[in-house]
Amino acid sequence: MILNKRPITKILMAVMALVGAAMLIPAVVALIYKETHVFLSFIVCSVPMIVIGLIVIKVLPPGDNNTLKMRDGFFIVAMAWTGMSALGALPFVVSGSIPNFIDAFFETASGFSTTGSTIVSNIEALPYGILFWRSFTHWLGGMGVLVLTIALLPMLGIGGAKIMRAETTGPTMDKISGTVNDSARKLYTIYFGVTIVEIIFLMCGGLNFFEASTHTFGTVGTGGLSTHSQSIAAFGSAYVEMVIAVFMLLAGVNFNLYHYLFTGKPKIMLKDPEFRTYLGIIFGSTAFISVMLLIKHFYGSIAEAFRYAFFQVVSIITTTGYGTADYDTWPIPCRIIIFLLMVVGGCASSTGGGVKVIRIILTAKLIKRGAQSRLHSSAVRPIKLGGRNVDEDTLSNVKSFMIIFLMTMLIGTVIVSLDGYDIVTSLSAVVATLSNIGPGFNLIGPSCNFVLFSYPIKILLSMFMIAGRLEIYTIFIMFTRVFWKDNNR
Repeated sequence: MILNKRPITKILMAVMALVGAAMLIPAVVALIYKETHVFLSFIVCSVPMIVIGLIVIKVLPPGDNNTLKMRDGFFIVAMAWTGMSALGALPFVVSGSIPNFIDAFFETASGFSTTGSTIVSNIEALPYGILFWRSFTHWLGGMGVLVLTIALLPMLGIGGAKIMRAETTGPTMDKISGTVNDSARKLYTIYFGVTIVEIIFLMCGGLNFFEASTHTFGTVGTGGLSTHSQSIAAFGSAYVEMVIAVFMLLAGVNFNLYHYLFTGKPKIMLKDPEFRTYLGIIFGSTAFISVMLLIKHFYGSIAEAFRYAFFQVVSIITTTGYGTADYDTWPIPCRIIIFLLMVVGGCASSTGGGVKVIRIILTAKLIKRGAQSRLHSSAVRPIKLGGRNVDEDTLSNVKSFMIIFLMTMLIGTVIVSLDGYDIVTSLSAVVATLSNIGPGFNLIGPSCNFVLFSYPIKILLSMFMIAGRLEIYTIFIMFTRVFWKDNNR
């Protein structure tokens, strides 16, 4: 037997039941706004998922549930995220909000993967219940539905280390507690706390609870799907923009560092090399773009230029994708910086996507070591990060990831270009989905959407979103021969 089918089935059923239970929340929202047909659509989709999931978990005979291997973890994560996107699309189809299943799958994959790309042209026309579900998928996907499931795995008698390793973003997985399950619970506590605080701040800025909560889901989950076609610009409030910008910045930080901050160890956070580089990139890029916008007379004052530059820089590097300005109209140097930020992404173990800042740091150190080795071939130079040596396995994984990311980006661009669109649109579509950004450039810029692509390309881009959220490896390894060999498990 290649895979441990019994515990895998239990976990996937638990994920299905959890997604079904999550649908009850937007169902209540639909009921509050007297959207009866939307309420019934959620109930029709939710109840069978909960019932089937719980029944299968209950009737499945107990077995050796602690024998999950890394192969099982990768399979669970890949199947769970694909399945969540398919199941989560059902309310869109049943309610008639997005009648075509492929379009609905694209929208839901965008939600759970915290990408923020959309095929909806008239967002304001969607029912409140659907708008809430659309944003709520960001919140669920941000920290990872599986991280929450892992926190509940002891109830099923299953350990979660293999799953968390396959799902967690970044080259390494750090535990903040003695067990993975306890770490998952603590991470979600922090995640939930940040969510509540931002909702309060946004309501203080004049937003009602519905608007505050939906945009908070998109912020802390770094997703970016808004309830308005104009995104955050629709509010026309500098206060709201700054609140969202600050919380986007916080969401792009390694969540493990918050544990140290809240447990009286702030020096660990302040000395973290990735955190410091992350802030340096943000403020350096903001300064450059602000000056360029001022020189090119896009805005009349440095304060105004900083306001829009800072928001877009934070929105892009954290891969949130919210907008207050159409950056596709900015000077070319600014657009180049924006594109580079799309690739960089947030910190490891954050809700952001992209390559991750820590990989950029390690890649730069590898290049430096390579140059030094040409001059002194016999010298042994270990790479250090934060005063500690980085093991060669981690460095090898970083190099492999960067190669796979680049190859996927290039091959994907060629395939997407078969739809007949220009190179900038095709390339940015791949980068925007693979890095979980949302908007791209040209025909899919901040003022446009992805409805123009054919159905096969939409399916491909949907899989790019899921692959990007799972660090590519998790999906890539499923197509390798070694994965399916029944040996060396």
